Amino acid sequence: MYLTKEIKTDIFKKHGGSETNTGSTEGQIALFTHRINHLTTHLRRNKKDFNTERSLVMLVGKRRSLLDYLKKKDIEKYRILIKELNIRK
Repeated sequence: MYLTKEIKTDIFKKHGGSETNTGSTEGQIALFTHRINHLTTHLRRNKKDFNTERSLVMLVGKRRSLLDYLKKKDIEKYRILIKELNIRK
């Protein structure tokens, strides 16, 4: 599987503060970004996989709402996270 326990703990350690802080906004956005990148590469190979395409659109919407929340709460963390994850805005 593409998302192992080690990859998740690395993501949350880097962006969430600690590996046990899985509910942090920054960690969730980083995890969603990792999943979005994986699904994007999958869809490039499998153009007719419409269920995955729908899942990707829903995941992008969840990430967008979390980014909006972070932008309202702390604009500096938002800007740093956008730059680290290479998310275009």
